[in-house]
Amino acid sequence: MRKLYFLLPGTDGKFACGGLWAELKTFKLAQQVCQADVVTYRQRETGKLFLDDLLKEQDLDDVIFVISWGFDIAKLAAKLKSYNVVYHAHSAGYKFNLPASIPIIAVSRNTLGYWGQKSPNALIFYLPNEISYEFKNLHLERDIDVLVQARKSSEYLLKQLIPALQQKCKVQVVTSYVEDLPGLFNRAKVYLYDSAEYWAQQSVSEGFGLQPMEALACGCQVFSSVNGGLSDYLDPGFNCYKIAAYSQEYDVQRILKVIDASISPTLSEDLFAEHRVENIIQRLQVIVEELNEFFDHKKQQASNIPTLTRGRLAKLFIKRIYGKFQKKYFQGL
Repeated sequence: MRKLYFLLPGTDGKFACGGLWAELKTFKLAQQVCQADVVTYRQRETGKLFLDDLLKEQDLDDVIFVISWGFDIAKLAAKLKSYNVVYHAHSAGYKFNLPASIPIIAVSRNTLGYWGQKSPNALIFYLPNEISYEFKNLHLERDIDVLVQARKSSEYLLKQLIPALQQKCKVQVVTSYVEDLPGLFNRAKVYLYDSAEYWAQQSVSEGFGLQPMEALACGCQVFSSVNGGLSDYLDPGFNCYKIAAYSQEYDVQRILKVIDASISPTLSEDLFAEHRVENIIQRLQVIVEELNEFFDHKKQQASNIPTLTRGRLAKLFIKRIYGKFQKKYFQGL
């Protein structure tokens, strides 16, 4: 079994975000399956390996580099082209292509489908993000009517909907890191999440959207957008409500109705089972074994399946049009 090196630009300060926490969670789970370590490549950190130092070693065939930081993938893939590399894909929509020599592990089925089309000759797997067991309904009295985190929220949510709701109920807007997020979710009746506008501006997709699922697990009623990876598990009308639906007044009406009902969603644990640690470790074991088999094969065999380059797609298009022309011509004889 090769050792996994999870490449990250850094693990603190300006790099702190949901994607970093999700990647570090995956790293911790991978340590239960094989040897794994974190390697930084932008800033040196005490007690952590640094990529440029590692690349000075003579033989790195016994390791697999796991790259994940979207905006750095193209450069990292080029830099590490002679090594064993896996792309752990969170968001979709970045303007780069990957060779068939780089397998892809997608965190959502939405991202899985994106790369299944964009990189059809690559080995590809689905590995959902973890929802830890601390996210559960504690059945406490909920003293917050509406909870929203400002980061990634739409302008509509912050400047229209929230002010309207503040006139009618108790709203808490979170603007900084929360130490006890499960505790906060257990205090809230309704959680609002609207990231479609944010990701449209970034020109990439919502990779998974952990917080709406974490809120659901804690017994919140969730009003959310269903863009990107959110569509993996959100089912408006059945386990959540679609936010920004037609008018501000309609949103307010539905949210107040849910608050007045004071009913927590009755969701089966099956919704979360795919994202719990036991399932993820089982999937990781299979994925790591297959990756090792693939990199063994790669040493002996070059890729020989035609890729979907622009040039090949143009040739296929011309061939298809010519085929249709021939068919019509001979039918007319």
